[in-house]
Amino acid sequence: MNGASLAALAAVLLVVTGFAVVIRPRGVSTLDFYLAGRRVGVITNACAICGDYFSAASFLGVAAAVYVSGVDGVWYAVGFAAGFVPVLLFVAAPLRRFGEFSIPDFLGRRLASERVRLVAVGVVQLIILSYLIPQAVGSGITWELLVGRGVAGLSPYATGVLFSTVAITGLVAFGGMRGTTWTQAVQFLLLLTALVWLAVAVLGSGFSYGGAVADLSAEPLTAAVHTDDGWRLALEQNRVDDDGAAAFNEPGARYGRLGQFALIIALVLGTAGLPHVMNRYFTSPTGTAARMTTVWVLGLAGIFYALAVMLGTAARALIPAAVKDNAWLAELTVDGVLRMPEHALPVLGRIYGGNAGLGVIAAGALVAVMSTIAGLLLASAASWGHDVYERHINPRATQRQAVRAGRATVVVVAFASAGSALAMRPESLVAVLPSIVATMVTWAFALAGSALTPVFLLAIWWRGITAAGATAGMAGGAAVALTMFAAGILVGDRGVGELLLTPTLIAAPVAAALTVLVSRRTSVPPDVERMWSALHGTAADRHAERLARLMISGGRRRGQGRRTGAQR
Repeated sequence: MNGASLAALAAVLLVVTGFAVVIRPRGVSTLDFYLAGRRVGVITNACAICGDYFSAASFLGVAAAVYVSGVDGVWYAVGFAAGFVPVLLFVAAPLRRFGEFSIPDFLGRRLASERVRLVAVGVVQLIILSYLIPQAVGSGITWELLVGRGVAGLSPYATGVLFSTVAITGLVAFGGMRGTTWTQAVQFLLLLTALVWLAVAVLGSGFSYGGAVADLSAEPLTAAVHTDDGWRLALEQNRVDDDGAAAFNEPGARYGRLGQFALIIALVLGTAGLPHVMNRYFTSPTGTAARMTTVWVLGLAGIFYALAVMLGTAARALIPAAVKDNAWLAELTVDGVLRMPEHALPVLGRIYGGNAGLGVIAAGALVAVMSTIAGLLLASAASWGHDVYERHINPRATQRQAVRAGRATVVVVAFASAGSALAMRPESLVAVLPSIVATMVTWAFALAGSALTPVFLLAIWWRGITAAGATAGMAGGAAVALTMFAAGILVGDRGVGELLLTPTLIAAPVAAALTVLVSRRTSVPPDVERMWSALHGTAADRHAERLARLMISGGRRRGQGRRTGAQR
């Protein structure tokens, strides 16, 4: 057991718990619990979104994908970072100007339909669960390396899953959005600090990125594969031309040309449909603040993913030589290649910082997991507690009852995801997935980009969308995506399977087409112009609209007063 690593983790948890206690909501209000009173500043919100978004897939998964697949792993970094470009251009400001609690709340009000709201809640819950499971898997993998020992008869992997789930569930249920915002901002800064330290340590040792890529590309890529007879090395077969083994600096180690394009589309479109990320824009005070927040996020994402790609390359280049001088590495590698690619950053941390270095990186990985889990649980609580409980189960609920319902949702969803993660065996997936965590998170992006994003964008930018069209689009997009996922799991990730496992390229156009076709045959909401003004009108337009409403209501009250006087 690594005492220094556990001390680093305990220190991080103490800091974030302190923030949750100090910044917790003082009153019992759904606006405070779900949206922090809509008073979150630009830089704070940008750091909190990064804490939400830079999950285990970003911290562990991107470096792992680069480590095992070379250039093909870089597509994850490109897609994750580029996903905020359409958010900046098309989503952030209109969404905040409209001002609701969640994506289902936005769609329900925009289209004046409770059916749309409930369908959106169902889709959101599927996305959240598919995103939560790989986070829990990442926490189990990290605990296994960090501590290497379970408690109460549990395996190290199961202990890590349950530890992270219990810890973050308590923090979210206690602190709500206000406490979670500040803890996520602090967690992101800790995460970025850990990456910067490791990058400085690696570069200070004389590592050259260009030289490492050239050296690694001189030999075929290999990967550790788990079989019934134990672990062995296997060549990564080239997917593009099938005439030899893949190289580190050439596309084709994991994805063919169509697969690479499908992966990028899934990640870019999926970002705009992620409930835990989009909900953060409702916490900004204005639409302009929401847009500026996204600009900051893009800059921070560029720095973060550039470091992750560089360190994944460094791990592939430096770990084989380190095996000779570090006996503990022999248990984690096969002929110098890591059995679990997600161990790339923690192993580098131990090589350059000893047990304390391992503690810093492993604590950063667990922080990334818990920060993202916090955002997902809050998004789940908002869609269930606000959109279902308050509107359908108990419309007369007090603020205290509504907040309790949200907290109960946090607990139920957290342990559902933990149970799913516990049922998995990560080592059995290493042979078929470039990075277990990054690939599983991609499925959540693909589902969001297939079922939610097309309808979401049409609701913001097309006056003609109707409730029936949105319902058909969400249901159709989700059905196509889930069907393709099922077929892809049966086929595997070779050939056509890579397209089936990233279905957004096909499912998103299907969802958009269904939305448009059905909307053309049904009636738009009666107050579509007022909704359009709320989304896109200038400040002067909205001010004039408010004055007009006040004048109309004032005239009605005067007319009612005159009629009452005449009756008297």
